[in-house]
Parts: sequence; structure tokens; C-alpha cells
Amino acid sequence: MKHLLIYINKLREFAGFKLYVNLVGMTLISFLEGIGIFLLVPALGLIGIFHLDTSGIPFVSYLVEPLQAVPERARLSVLLGGFILLIAGQALMQRKQTNLNLEIQHGFIRYLRVDIYKGLLQADWAFFLRNRRSDFTHVMTNELMRVSMSTYLALRLITTLLFTAVQIGFALWLSVQLTAMVLICGLAVALYSSKFIKRSKSIGDETSELAQNYIGGMTDHFNGMKDIKSNMTEAQHLTWFRALCEKMETNLVQFGKTQSASQYVYKVASAVLISLFVFLSLEVFHIPAEKLVLIIVIFSRLWPKFSTLQANWEQIAQSLPAFKSLADLQRDCAQARELDDLDRVPQGSRVRMKQGIECRGIHYRYDAGGSAYALRNINLSIPVNSMTAIVGKSGAGKSTLIDILIGLIKPEEGEVLVDGESLAHDDGFSLRRSVSYVSQDPFLFHASIRENLLIASPEASEEQMWEALEFAASAEFVRNLPLGLDAVLGDRGVRLSGGERQRIVLARAILRKPAILILDEATSALDSENEAKIQAALDRLKGRTTIVVIAHRLSTIRNADQVLVLENGQVIQRGGFQQLSADTKGTFSKLLEFQAGVHA
Repeated sequence: MKHLLIYINKLREFAGFKLYVNLVGMTLISFLEGIGIFLLVPALGLIGIFHLDTSGIPFVSYLVEPLQAVPERARLSVLLGGFILLIAGQALMQRKQTNLNLEIQHGFIRYLRVDIYKGLLQADWAFFLRNRRSDFTHVMTNELMRVSMSTYLALRLITTLLFTAVQIGFALWLSVQLTAMVLICGLAVALYSSKFIKRSKSIGDETSELAQNYIGGMTDHFNGMKDIKSNMTEAQHLTWFRALCEKMETNLVQFGKTQSASQYVYKVASAVLISLFVFLSLEVFHIPAEKLVLIIVIFSRLWPKFSTLQANWEQIAQSLPAFKSLADLQRDCAQARELDDLDRVPQGSRVRMKQGIECRGIHYRYDAGGSAYALRNINLSIPVNSMTAIVGKSGAGKSTLIDILIGLIKPEEGEVLVDGESLAHDDGFSLRRSVSYVSQDPFLFHASIRENLLIASPEASEEQMWEALEFAASAEFVRNLPLGLDAVLGDRGVRLSGGERQRIVLARAILRKPAILILDEATSALDSENEAKIQAALDRLKGRTTIVVIAHRLSTIRNADQVLVLENGQVIQRGGFQQLSADTKGTFSKLLEFQAGVHA
């Protein structure tokens, strides 16, 4: 329940004055509706349909007295005209209040979406290493919609409570005894029905878990569709999907049955209550006919509100896990925040290195205090405008080292220095803005080549884009595309080959004019001819840009100024290419021999 209160408070902070206007409008509409019901029977008596004594009904005699001065033949017209004005005024207010309700509801959804997404963008890279991407999608789609729906239900709940309070006030005015009896019966039914709310909460927990599994599974399956098709495992995945859908169906049916059971209790209770109500009114309390008719009319409209309150509470209880999911994600994002205000991050500030980057005594574990060290006692220096190659077996810690060098993750021990100065928090962002990173798994957006390039440099001209494409040996195949720069690449660039994707991403990195270019197996998907072109381009960059290359294909790093060999998270060799290859007992020489044997 505390998470629900958190988001009700967020709603109050977001809507501000509008929310209070909305609540006042709800109260006034409920009051007008109550007045209309309150005057119904006396008005009918006034025009002669019923012969009732209105003096027995509090306050009514003062309201209907002016009508008695109207000629009898005109009373019906005046009464109906007043009825039309009352209903028209109430309907107009209801329309305005409904529109304001919608503005608040959908504005709040937008507010939450932006707030959560901003929180994700502000979180550091280590946060994303700890969490599954599909869980973010789940929270921002399924859970967010459940929260927004329940927020709207909370507003409706307030409306219902206000209406109920007004009607109870009128009923108490007419008969304290009968109203007290109805309230006691309603409270007893509510206490009995509390088990349905607990059951709804339990079902809601299962709903969140199933929806999370659904989004996570679908994301994994679609990302691995080529493997599924290649290995003919469609049947196994269909079996998994069918079983999950059956569980989701059962979950929803259970919630529907829970709600129908609670509604059944209210309907049976209403039949018993009405019978008891009429019996006590006539045989015990001897309520006057005019009051009895009014009370019956009031409670005929009031009792369904009790049922609505119960249904809304059950729906909100079923959504409480969604409130918790959103609150937990926002809390975790806040704890992992590295950027204080995305709207005020300076864009132009970049590191201008004069000496280079140095690591001193770097230790890092992905699970601090538990797992083994991914990096241990790393000491190295990368001179400015040089080319440094980092090699080693898979799992040696190469990518982790790169993440620390550019400030994506912070070392558990040790420090990174730029030009001899320890990399402070703000300087880390400046360094990252000076870096272009090309990963082994190149990522392209489902957009045109032009749009993908402009992400790196929004002000770049078309001429500059073609220069970057020429550098990345991709200008020729882009020119041959029907739409050229405006060709849409598909999801993650699926319409291009692996080598073409890598070259477009490399062009994007070059377009940024980085001070530090990091290539993480960026030429692994290239053929020999295009790889040679990229190597020639990198050689032209030497002396102007600091280049760091992670490479498995050791033939691509012959011109590196220094080679660092990592094994089990430690630098075990360093030196020039020829120097390390000449050391026949060293790991680097063995790696060269192995690759030569593979390609022989």
C-alpha cells in the first residue's frame, strides 16, 4: 500500500491545482446529483402524482414552497424546466470534470514515462550490467499501464467516495436509524469481502511475474530467431510459449472469478438488506411513506456504489505489484545515478590530452565482495596519439578494461589518470565525450543511414558523412543502395551484412572526430580487402588520434605502437608486435602460432 501512496503523492505533485479543482468538481457534481434525488419524490407530490406531506422532510418544504405560488397548470412545465436545467448543468460539469480527469490521467502517464526513462539514462553502465534489458521494457509497458489504470481508478474511487458521502449525509438527515442499519450491513459485507482484496493482491503478484517472463522470453526469442530457425527448434519454443500463455490465461480467469464472487456476495447481501430494510421501516420504525420512498430511492443508487468501491479496490490491489515494480526501478536508478541533470549536461567540453591515459593498481569485480576479480593489479599507460592493442583469450578482461578506461565503470581499487590527473567525476564525462567506441556487436537503429550517422554528429554536412563512409570503406556499397544515405537499415541493421554494419558503425564513430578511438573487434566481420582498407585508414590516423584496439585477429595489429597481453585479468606481457612475437615462450607468440595454424 505504501507504493500506492507514493504514486498518489506523485500525482498530487504533478497535477497540483488541477487535481484540487477536479476534486471540488467531483464533490459539486455529487451534491447536485444528491439534490436531484432528494427533491424527486416531493416534486412528484407537488404536481399531484403522489399525495405526500412534504413538511415531514427536512429542508424540502423551503425548496418547494416557491413552486406552490405557481399556477397549478404551469407547475409541471416549471418543474420539468427546472429539472432540465439541473440535469444540463450537472451534465456540463460532468463533461468538464471528465475532460480534466483525462488530462490529469494521460499527463501523469507521460510524466511517469519520461521520469522513468530519464532515470534509466542517468544510471551508470554497471546498473545495466546487473539487470536484464527486457525487465525495463516490461516495467515501462505492462507495469506502467497497470499503474496508470489504477491511478485512474483511484480518481474514480475518490469520486465514488464523495458521491457516497453526500448520499449518506442526505440519508442520515432523513432517518438516522435506517441509515445506520444500512451502513452497519455494508461494513459487515466489506469486512467479509476483504479476503477478495487479498486474493486480488496475490493474483497481481503472479500477473507481474508472468508478464515479466513473457516480455523477457519474447525478447530473447526474437533476438535469437536466426539460431531458432537454423537449428529447427521452433517446436520447443512453441511449447514454452503455449505453456506460458496458458498460465497467463489462468491468472486472468482467476482474477475475473474473484471479482465475480465478490459481486455475487454484494448482490445477495443487497436482496437481504432490502427485505430487512422494508420490514423494519414499516413494522418497527414506522417511517412515513414520503421518507421511505426517498430513502429507498437513495439507497437503490447508493448500494451499487458499495459494489463499485469493492471492485475498484480489488483492481487496485491486483495492480499493487506494478506500483512496487515502478518504485523499485526508480529507486535503483536513483542509487545508480551518474548524471544529475540530462538537460544540463555540457555537450562541448572534451578532454584534450597532452600525455595520455594511465592505470594504477586497478582491481575490479562485477559482484563486489563475492565474485572473482575480472581485473587484478592493472598498471599500464597509453601515450597520446599512439595505437595500443589489447589481446588475450576470451574472458581475459579486455572489454572490462576498456569500460574502466572510458569511465563506464569505476574500479574497486586503483585509479585512472589523464595527463597525470586522477579522473574525477566530471572529467570522466568529458573523457567519454571525447571517445568514439565501436563494439564487436555493432548496433544500428531502425532508421536511415543518414539518421544513424547524424546521431554521432547532428551538425555534420553530407560531405562530411561521405568522408566518414570513405574512411570506413563503405561509401561504395552505400552509393549502390537505391536510396543511398536515406536507405532504411531495418531492426539493428538487419538489412546489411555483418561487415557492412561494422563499417557503418565505424563511419559513425569517425564522423564524431574523436580524440580517442576504441575498436572492440571492429574489423572481425570484414573481408581481407576491406580490412586492409581500414588498416590503411587507421595508419593515417596515427599521430593524430589515440587508438585502442581489442583484437583476436593478431595480423591486424602489426602496426600498433604497443601490445598489451591480458590473461585472467592481469597484464602478463607488454611491448611492440615484433618484440612480443620474438619471445617464443610468451603467450603472444603462442597465440600467433595458433592463429597461423588455424589459417594455414
